[in-house]
Amino acid sequence: MNNLPKKIPIFPLSDFIIFPKTTVPLNIFEPRYLDMVNDSMKSDKFIGMVQPKSKKDNLEDLHKIGCLGKITSFKETQNDRLLIELRGVIRFKIVKEISSNKKYRECEISFQDYLHDLNDKKEKLKFSDLELIFKDLKDLFEKKGFIINWKELEKQNLDETINALAMASPFTLEEKQVLLETKNLDVRKTKISEILATYTFDQYNNTTIQ
Repeated sequence: MNNLPKKIPIFPLSDFIIFPKTTVPLNIFEPRYLDMVNDSMKSDKFIGMVQPKSKKDNLEDLHKIGCLGKITSFKETQNDRLLIELRGVIRFKIVKEISSNKKYRECEISFQDYLHDLNDKKEKLKFSDLELIFKDLKDLFEKKGFIINWKELEKQNLDETINALAMASPFTLEEKQVLLETKNLDVRKTKISEILATYTFDQYNNTTIQ
């Protein structure tokens, strides 16, 4: 895809992962990221979301695999914040960081391993199969107090559904990073099942969601 950028602004947001074909709201208030979003709105509206490994702010402490997001909604608030919606487009691998005089970081990135994320082929969702595969995931959601509208998921195609469940799941961030880095959808489904197999659901019985 020729209109994908070769370099992007990087938003190393802790405790947050976005997957392709999912949409999430973000509340932007830190000055350097206000600059980043405003600059992005003036160009291609792309931002790279990457999960930091730690609180240190250097390239070595970022995961190498992130997801390119496109700003699909933009609103300024009265308290100098920005409310945006970001749509996951395609995963990328960081090649190197680029020096600049901007307050935020920019990286040269490669999409080579993840071009299949752009595939718009609608794979028919066999919902009975999905329910069977994710019975344990549904149990985990329910025990954690998460509410999922499974009937609404029927209206989406398979990759949108799998990615939405992976992103919204009560898994750890490390587990979600593993899911983000899986090669394709089939591997991701298998990996979700493997992660679920490590959970003992009894530990969630007495959990209260605030």
